[in-house]
Amino acid sequence: MSFRVLVIPEDPTYNGYILKPLVERMLGELGKPQAQVMVLTNPKLGGYEHARRAIEDQLPERYGHFDLWLFLPDADRAGNLKPLEETLSKKGINLLCCPAIPEVEAWLLAGFRQHLKESWAVVRSHPRLKEEVFENFLRAHGDPRSVGGGREPLMRKTLSNYRGLLEVCPELKDLEGRIRSLPEFNKQF
Repeated sequence: MSFRVLVIPEDPTYNGYILKPLVERMLGELGKPQAQVMVLTNPKLGGYEHARRAIEDQLPERYGHFDLWLFLPDADRAGNLKPLEETLSKKGINLLCCPAIPEVEAWLLAGFRQHLKESWAVVRSHPRLKEEVFENFLRAHGDPRSVGGGREPLMRKTLSNYRGLLEVCPELKDLEGRIRSLPEFNKQF
């Protein structure tokens, strides 16, 4: 039996192409290369509040059998997520939350800092990163004919320097450490 991970994005339409390769790589780095990673698409979530309500109400019955849940929202919307983790823990679910600063797209852009017009500090604090930075980058470097507009291959390029990604996105380094410290993670599957 392998380690099963449910990845919960605010919206899986495009974020799944970034998050699935990221989580697979992280788990591989942590010694679980055969982990089963599933991005939540049913129900299809539409934003932070919808995702948060679903995590508390709808998902436990349907997805409670997963070994780990990862809620990876955009930090520009996410508030204090510790109470949500504690609520799910009481239901027997390992939920770890890791808001992307400022949005999930920044994790992909971390591997292409040399192609960005803005400094990395500006990117990490940009109030409209997706609309004003990421979409321009994707038009220039993505593949509009591919599923997800080329997000997955671009994310895989970012992941070729995984340690570099963790250096410039410390929230991911923290998430890696939190996963590593889970007693359930260290069980033999």
